[in-house]
Amino acid sequence: MTDTATRAREILERLGAGDPFDPDGEAGGGAGPRAADVIVSRSPIDGQEIGRLTPHTPAEVADVIGRAQGAFEQWRTVPAPVRGALVRELGELLREHKEDLGALVSIEAGKIVSEGLGEVQEMIDICDLAVGLSRQLHGLTIATERPGHRMMEQWHPLGVVGVISAFNFPVAVWSWNSALAFVCGDAVVWKPSEKTVLTALACQALLTEAARRVGAPEQISSVLIGEREVGEALVDDPRVPLVSATGSTRMGKQVAPRVAARLGRSLLELGGNNAAIVAPSADLDLAVRGIVFSAVGTAGQRCTSLRRVIAHESVRDELVEKLKAAYETLPIGSPLEPSTLVGPLIDESATSAFLAAIEQAQADGGTLVTGGEKADGVAGGQYVRPAIVDMPKQTDIVKAETFAPILYVLTYRDLDEAIALHNDVSQGLSSSIFTLDVREAETFVSAIGSDCGIANVNIGPSGAEIGGAFGGEKDTGGGRESGSDAWRSYMRRATNTVNYSTELPLAQGVEFV
Repeated sequence: MTDTATRAREILERLGAGDPFDPDGEAGGGAGPRAADVIVSRSPIDGQEIGRLTPHTPAEVADVIGRAQGAFEQWRTVPAPVRGALVRELGELLREHKEDLGALVSIEAGKIVSEGLGEVQEMIDICDLAVGLSRQLHGLTIATERPGHRMMEQWHPLGVVGVISAFNFPVAVWSWNSALAFVCGDAVVWKPSEKTVLTALACQALLTEAARRVGAPEQISSVLIGEREVGEALVDDPRVPLVSATGSTRMGKQVAPRVAARLGRSLLELGGNNAAIVAPSADLDLAVRGIVFSAVGTAGQRCTSLRRVIAHESVRDELVEKLKAAYETLPIGSPLEPSTLVGPLIDESATSAFLAAIEQAQADGGTLVTGGEKADGVAGGQYVRPAIVDMPKQTDIVKAETFAPILYVLTYRDLDEAIALHNDVSQGLSSSIFTLDVREAETFVSAIGSDCGIANVNIGPSGAEIGGAFGGEKDTGGGRESGSDAWRSYMRRATNTVNYSTELPLAQGVEFV
């Protein structure tokens, strides 16, 4: 057994998540042997097996949802501040096991150590936010035209929330949804990426323990293991009023109409093609630091990764030279090594997409400034050298989201041109501008500036905090998760009018006698 497999197994044992090499046990679908259907989990660090698990069948998905519905019917009657105790316990368990869970994220998703730990910290942070929220769920009292009446709105628990997550944030996305859903009175059924199943089982084990401690229903949270057919069964079930799906735009365009066909709700967090405008007044040293992290963090496998730099012609050459120098010193290798800044891509198909995009960009007239090939001297896994490509214009390959560390550099003359280039892509997630000119900064974040859900000044587009609602427009799906008023997505609204008089006036002056 490889080092990654041994370490993953030891972590899962400490977290009470079962044996990852027991396909017929509770860690898997638990439905008995179906050897041909076993999902093999591999670490992108070295390509080695770290688990074998049995997927659920569509019929088993229906059973899981049925049990979740029963748990919801109990949970919705529990006062919201008491529901907050469940999330508080989960947060405490995450603090206790942060090192282990962060390491498991690195082993299974390929994130460097600090990013794996940072993802768990994000979970802890959303738990803190949700616990406070459990005492702040509020409606409105609304002025009514009818004397002796009171009108108000309330927010009630919604039901079973389906969560579909991607490999690149294997635990944080679940927590964004689940922490809010639990305090809102919902149950959660989670279908993680088949590429990152072990981290999901670890989270489920911690949640199960938290539920035991506070006496919450056992099936308040469940994990579904499987590929497309399992996700389709979750998406199509009418007992799931909300499906929160994170992944590619292609996936979202398949999920949304299926949920809409049964008049359910979709909360979609899809692709991004994020840009940074670098203005003439920009602090270039600050810009370089912000650009490099945003472009190569998680090996370019974030929905908020920086993919385009739109640089003013007066600073473009100097900026590219500084970026080139920074890129050529980036330590590439095992994410478990503390000195590593660039880990592996998730699998071979990601490497193929990276190389194909580089080839197409060059065919479109682009000049490869640095990187763009497989990394030599790194044993096992899918390691590449992050690329910078100077482009003469914004071609189709630049407008496409390649989930890999490729940074395209475009040039502009005036801010209107830069904003037009920035917005001329189908995605609308995150964006940024580096400028010391207050007019440029305010224009960029105004209604005529960035068309993204996130617009930053003097920081890159990557690395959102949980206090703000996270999400974007256009092909990004329009959903919002995490902070602000995102909790409303997980509840249903009821408008109430109470007549405390002896009269019965009708609205709009209608008379009916």
